[in-house]
Amino acid sequence: MTTGAGTSGTGTQRTRAADELASLLLPVGRAIVRRLPEIVAGVAVLVSVLAVLAVAGATFDDRAIAANPAVSQAEVLDGSTFVRTLVRFTVASGEAVVPEGGIFYPRGLQVGQSVAVEYDVTNPDLVRVAGRSALDGVLPLLAGVAVVWAALLPLAIWLRRRRAAAKS
Repeated sequence: MTTGAGTSGTGTQRTRAADELASLLLPVGRAIVRRLPEIVAGVAVLVSVLAVLAVAGATFDDRAIAANPAVSQAEVLDGSTFVRTLVRFTVASGEAVVPEGGIFYPRGLQVGQSVAVEYDVTNPDLVRVAGRSALDGVLPLLAGVAVVWAALLPLAIWLRRRRAAAKS
């Protein structure tokens, strides 16, 4: 069946479905736009909380290593990625260990390099480069959080002022 304009019944049904979808999503979109300053500030707060949790987690891992410490020489393995750096080292029992999660604080390590590591005797998967600690990660995290706040805080303020101006 064709109308005078050349549209079929199926095209009309698609238009109705699109209109219904738009009528459902439009209020949600308006609510998001209305709360956008708070959402932007919330993202900045979330990034800050995640940074604090990252430092806290690294500190707990460092404490576990410090509670049962051992030192060994490790070789940085091929297959390392940006997310994790793989190493192989020998524990006191003579067993070779390759921690699945990689090594903590791997900055600057190269494949094939030999590096001193400290590990937890009770859990050799907790291993870090000797002499490094959670404090080494604080400055980069603070810089990242500062950049996020420097970008998002002015945006949130601008959005809030724009919303206030639209109301008046």
